[in-house]
Amino acid sequence: MIDVRFDHVSKVYRIARPDLAKGSRVSKLLNRHVEDFWAVRDVTFEVRRGETIGIVGHNGAGKSTLLKLLSRITVPTNGEIVLTGTVAALIEVGSGFHPELTGRENIFLSGSILGMRRREIAEKLDRIISFSGVGAFIDTPVKRYSSGMYVRLGFAIAAHLEPDILLVDEVLSVGDAAFQVQCHQRLNELRRSGTTMLFVSHDLTSIEQLCDRVILMHQGRLVANGAPHEVVKEYQRMAAAAVPEMPSPLARPDGSGRARIADVEFLDESVVTTRSARTGGAIVCRVIYEVAEPVDDGAIELFFYSRDGRTLYSQCTTALSGGTLRLDPGHGALEFVIPELGLQPGIYSLGALIRHRLSPESLDWFYRASLLFVEPGKTVRGYFYEPHHWRVVADPPEAAAAGLNALHHRRPHV
Repeated sequence: MIDVRFDHVSKVYRIARPDLAKGSRVSKLLNRHVEDFWAVRDVTFEVRRGETIGIVGHNGAGKSTLLKLLSRITVPTNGEIVLTGTVAALIEVGSGFHPELTGRENIFLSGSILGMRRREIAEKLDRIISFSGVGAFIDTPVKRYSSGMYVRLGFAIAAHLEPDILLVDEVLSVGDAAFQVQCHQRLNELRRSGTTMLFVSHDLTSIEQLCDRVILMHQGRLVANGAPHEVVKEYQRMAAAAVPEMPSPLARPDGSGRARIADVEFLDESVVTTRSARTGGAIVCRVIYEVAEPVDDGAIELFFYSRDGRTLYSQCTTALSGGTLRLDPGHGALEFVIPELGLQPGIYSLGALIRHRLSPESLDWFYRASLLFVEPGKTVRGYFYEPHHWRVVADPPEAAAAGLNALHHRRPHV
C-alpha cells in the first residue's frame, strides 16, 4: 500500500529583487522586479506503508519545502500529492511552549496542538515525563528550564504521537548522548509498529541506520533515489565537488616539476573507494603521484585539516620510519594504512606533500579541497580518539616493560 505519492510536484515562489539599474536606494525599491524561484521542481516518488525514507541534500536543496508540502503548510504550484492516513510532524520541538506554564501544563497544551486528545495525553503523561528526564521539574514553569530540558520535553511529547505518517526534520541532535540514544530507540519503535516516516537530516550515520531508502535533492530536483549507502556516497561526492579551492597552508613547491601528487583516495575495509570513515575504524589513504626525475630520499606526507583549512588535526608521514623512500620516474602510489582512525566525527580537508626527506622545501603539494567525512564510530570524549588496549596485571613494572618491548618489536616500518 502506498502512503505517500508525489506526482510531478513543483513549488515556485515569487521573489522580489531591486532593479539592478543605477539610482538611489528608493528608486531601486520602487523599480524592483519579481523572479521565479523553484524550491521544488518536478519531483516524483512514492513511499510504501511502514517504509522509512531519508531525505538528504545541501542547504536550500528543497528538503524542508518537501516537508512543508507534506504537512500542508503550503500547497504545490504544480502536480499532485496523495497522503493516506494521519500526518504528524516532529519539527522544531518545543516551539509552541508557553514560558509561564509548567512542564506538565505544556504537555497538555503542546499535545493538543499536535492533535492528541486530552484523554490520550493523560494516558501517556507518565511515559512522556519519564522519557524527557525532567520529572523533578515537571511542575516548574518552563521559562526556568535549561535549553536542553526544554527541547527534551518537546521531543518527548512529539515522540509519543502515533500517526500513520511521521515527518522528522533535524531533531535527533537534541539533548546529551544518552538522550539521543533514547530518541533513536523511540523512532525504531515507531518503525517496528508500522509508522511511515520521512526523515530529513544532515546526520548521515542516522540516515543510514534508520532509513530503508534515501532520496537526494539538489537545487529543487530529485537526483537520486535508492539504497541508503549508495545515495549517501553520491551526496558526499557532490558535497566534495562543490567546495571551492582554498590556498594551501603548506610551503609552495620549488617549481622544478621533478615530482607531483596527482590525487588522494580513500579505501574502506572492503577495499572500495570511499569519502567517509568512522572514528576508530580502519581506512587506507592512497596518495597517487607522478615522478619526472628520480628522487633518491623522498618523503610523502598527508595532512588532515579542519574544513576551512585553518587547523591541522593530524598527519601521516613516511619521514619518521627511518627507512629510505626512492621515487623512480613514472606513476606510483603509496598507501597509509590506518587501523583505527583517531579523528572525531566531522568533515576534514586533505592536504598532501612530496619532498626530500631531509629538506622542508616541497617538490609538490596537493590541496584541492578533497574532503573526508568522518562519522560516529567509537564514542570518546575530547578532540581525538587515541587507539589503545587495556589489561589487568599482577606485577605492573614487569608487565609494562614486557608490553613496551613487544610493541617496539611489532612496530611496522614503511
